[in-house]
Amino acid sequence: MSNVNNMMRQVQALQRKMNDAQEQLATEEVTGSAGGGMVTVTASGNGEVRAVTIAPDVVDPDDIDLLQDMVVAAVNEALRSAKELEADRMGGLAGGLGLPPGLI
Repeated sequence: MSNVNNMMRQVQALQRKMNDAQEQLATEEVTGSAGGGMVTVTASGNGEVRAVTIAPDVVDPDDIDLLQDMVVAAVNEALRSAKELEADRMGGLAGGLGLPPGLI
């Protein structure tokens, strides 16, 4: 019975740490850019896009497709960075329980 109680305490501690890490991720920011910085996207560590900045020079009414492609590329880069940050923050939490990577 002691092992079960110990395991429950470990799980509760892990849940608290995960909640703390998720709250911290929501406050951290990552950026992604495209076109040599002409389009920049800022996202939170939990993947919420917060801002899109477009340099006036890149706005060409005759080439909207290029601008759209740069926005998509910058968003994708920012979201990849957010996932990497999340994996970095959350990855070490499972170590104490011996769970395989990706399970949490």
